[in-house]
Amino acid sequence: MSDGDSGSTAWAVPPSAYSAGREAPFALPAAPLSRYLPMRDGCRIAIDTWLPEGTTSPVPAILILTPYYRRFRLREGGTGDAIPNAGKFVRFLVPRGYAVIVVDVRGTGASFGTRDSFRSPKEREDSREIADWMVAQPWSDGRIGATGISYPGAASDFLASTGHPAVKAIAPLFAVWDTYTDNYYPGGILLKELARSYDELMVAMDHDRRDLLRNYVYYANPDLAGPHPVDEDPDGALLAEAIHEHLGNFRQPDFMGEFRFREDPLPYDPSFSSASFSPYSVSAGIRPDVAVLAVSGWMDGAGYANGAISRFLTLKDNPVHLLLGPWDHGARCNVSPWRRDVTPDFDLLGELLRFFDHYLMGRETGLPAEAPVHYFSLHAETWQSAASWPPVAAARRLGLSAEQALADTPAEAGRDETRADFAGGSGHGTRYERIAGINSTSYYADWAERQAGLLSYTSAPVERDMEMTGHGIADLWIESSEPDAGLFLYLSEVEADGSIRYVTEGLLRALHRKESPAPERYRTTWPFRSFHRPDAAPLVPGQAERIRIPLLPTSWVFRTGSRIRLSIAGADADHCAQVPHGRPPRLTLLRGGDRASALELPMRALARG
Repeated sequence: MSDGDSGSTAWAVPPSAYSAGREAPFALPAAPLSRYLPMRDGCRIAIDTWLPEGTTSPVPAILILTPYYRRFRLREGGTGDAIPNAGKFVRFLVPRGYAVIVVDVRGTGASFGTRDSFRSPKEREDSREIADWMVAQPWSDGRIGATGISYPGAASDFLASTGHPAVKAIAPLFAVWDTYTDNYYPGGILLKELARSYDELMVAMDHDRRDLLRNYVYYANPDLAGPHPVDEDPDGALLAEAIHEHLGNFRQPDFMGEFRFREDPLPYDPSFSSASFSPYSVSAGIRPDVAVLAVSGWMDGAGYANGAISRFLTLKDNPVHLLLGPWDHGARCNVSPWRRDVTPDFDLLGELLRFFDHYLMGRETGLPAEAPVHYFSLHAETWQSAASWPPVAAARRLGLSAEQALADTPAEAGRDETRADFAGGSGHGTRYERIAGINSTSYYADWAERQAGLLSYTSAPVERDMEMTGHGIADLWIESSEPDAGLFLYLSEVEADGSIRYVTEGLLRALHRKESPAPERYRTTWPFRSFHRPDAAPLVPGQAERIRIPLLPTSWVFRTGSRIRLSIAGADADHCAQVPHGRPPRLTLLRGGDRASALELPMRALARG
């Protein structure tokens, strides 16, 4: 089925309807104005300015800050999309009256400089200076918005956090709030394959290694000939100098390996930690009048949906909107097993346009009449709206019981054992590939076989359709044979016909089991952990510990006759580092009695059709 909004009652005016009625009176120029802009330290930043042709008055501007080339040069006679990263925004927004400014962040593309960090704090200060330059231009009406997918999305958070008075609206799309748990260390466990693959991508781009870059489907066009020089550099001499500087950029596996604990400072810089490249750490600087559109998908990497939800919860005093769809990272794919097409039908650009039209142009959009939260329920294949998050407050508690059952009634005391399989994994058609720059179109197609070897607990058939929306929690009593363990929890639907569908998962390094109150700058509705070194504690082998593990959020309808299944593993060799190294733990789950492990799901019964 489709993820489009046609016929949906979740909006008073669906995004596609708004987009269809919105005029596009201006022309897109054949090429942008391109220049270097010197920063406070002399570093020259490459900027493309796309201005709507035909406008006679100043216009608002949308800023996109990217490490993925603001624009490619095409080889002579070549064809293709020279702006694959930002092109959809440029082509859609410019004819509708927006200037779009696309920037190579320092140390990337045609910009000079050396990258000292993933989302370096230096880039935040650069964005402030770029905003100063933008509002001083004759084409500017003094209002700035920012957007982008993934890295550029988080960059819009950082721009807003500078408190620049011209910034009125940001739309972080598929963007982290916390680089540690949303991105590289979900549950405190390093995504080793992400670090490796992303490093290869950035070496290919930053060093202009086109032979390597073509291994990535997004950049496979052989006519893409490296970053485009700015207008003042017709022979590319300055570009060559800039690329030479990029050879000194940091390397991702080495860099991320420094941050085993959240907010632990670098040994050579006590002021720098994982917080330094995470938007939550500077969120207090976002003025309450800045409008925010937070967007993510249910299969958006290791925790990007958590990032969107935390952003929505934390910036509660702002005009803030939350959109969660049936998408992977960047909404390149409709991930629903019941989809009609791989390519999403939802008019995300229409939703973005309506947002910017309202908060930057002051147009009558009807946006204030819409609910602040919209989300798509899988298996029901429908959009829903809500006044707040989470939309489903009640939780159904299913206890782990004898004969590997999930039961509503109290169970007798017992225990089950499993041993971590350090060769086992979730496969290569998962939520993790896309964030590593790897193309994915089919998700968990072999899940029935993969979960078959795991210790699992299965419920009785549900008696009516049940919607689960939000964060499930595995509330477990566990013993480990080792002083640390990686805990991987998987939720599945076993349909009446025997089909087994992956629903969601949760993971946690047992070392980080201590829960803490969520701070004001990082609000959650699921168990929060600091992941700080002082809060980390080894397990006592053989001693039972209660550990609550939140599952990644989703909205899923379990159909009448389906069963709910919880599966437990001690490793995901396809994506995660071993915990502990070379010492696969034996895990014992306690059930029933006064140490009753359970699964809590935010569920509500749907009206009978």
